Parts: sequence; C-alpha cells; structure tokens
Amino acid sequence: MLKQRVLEAINDQINAEYYSAYLYLAMSAYFYDKGLPGFANWMYIQYQEELTHGNKFFNYVNERGGKVMVKAIDQVQTDFGGIIEVFEKTLEHEQYVTDRINKLMDIAIQESDHATQSFLKWFVDEQVEEEANVTEILDTLKLINGQGNGIFLLDREMRQRTFVDTTQTAE
Repeated sequence: MLKQRVLEAINDQINAEYYSAYLYLAMSAYFYDKGLPGFANWMYIQYQEELTHGNKFFNYVNERGGKVMVKAIDQVQTDFGGIIEVFEKTLEHEQYVTDRINKLMDIAIQESDHATQSFLKWFVDEQVEEEANVTEILDTLKLINGQGNGIFLLDREMRQRTFVDTTQTAE
C-alpha cells in the first residue's frame, strides 16, 4: 500500500505526464501546420512516450493498492515563435519534468518506500536520455540558425523516428 504522501505525489505526476503528452501533441500540430512533417512526427512520438509514462504511473498506483485521481489537464501553449523556440521550450519542459521526478524520488526516500524508489529509477534514467536528445537537436538547430537547407535535411531525418514503448521492457 502506498503512503498518502507518495500517492498524492504520484497522482500529481500522472497529471503532469498527460499534460506533457498534450503539450507535445500541440507541438506536433504546430509543425504539421508549418509544413514540417518530420518534426511533427518527432513530437508525435514524444506525445506517445508521455502517454505511456502516464500509464506506467497509473498502473503502478493500481498495483500498489492506491486510488488514481484523474485531474483536469491545463491548457497548453499551441503557437510558437519558430522552430528553435519549440525546442527551447521542450528542453525547459524536460528539465521541469526531471525536477518533478527527482522530488518524487526524494519523497519516496523520506517515506522509506523502497518499491517506489525502485520504480522511479527507470524515470530518473529516462529523463537523462530525454534531456540529452532534446539538447542535441537544439544545438543542431542553433548551428543552422533554425533555417535553410539544414531544416529540410533535419526534417527528413526526424521522419525516421518510430515509437517504441520502452515502458513494457523496463523493470
């Protein structure tokens, strides 16, 4: 059984994960509107990943005998000032999520909830990868100043990304 403090924090995280999914879906729509289907694809995969993260938390609460409290998702930003701004906001958002996961781990440690600590380790590792991936794209975008033939080539590369549900193999 989850302690109340851990349960409340995880329920907040479930909401945050679905908010993240919705944010990336809005970014995907933005890129489709701008004629950048590869970038749209990349963000759509981010959307799918965030949904699976939310579902992983959802299932964990249920497995531990807790009650999931589904909350309203806040409105997300839907218009952006360009491709670099989108990825700057993406990096900022991933850093925010990392901070949330770290605070959730702190709560699990304070509550001596070893099962939750073990569960959260996957998310800690995942956030390192998420920030690194976005930073790499952002650095490339800055090198090409977010325009020109480089965008065309990067868009084609991002079209190749496919969704893999890593939450199913992670323990």
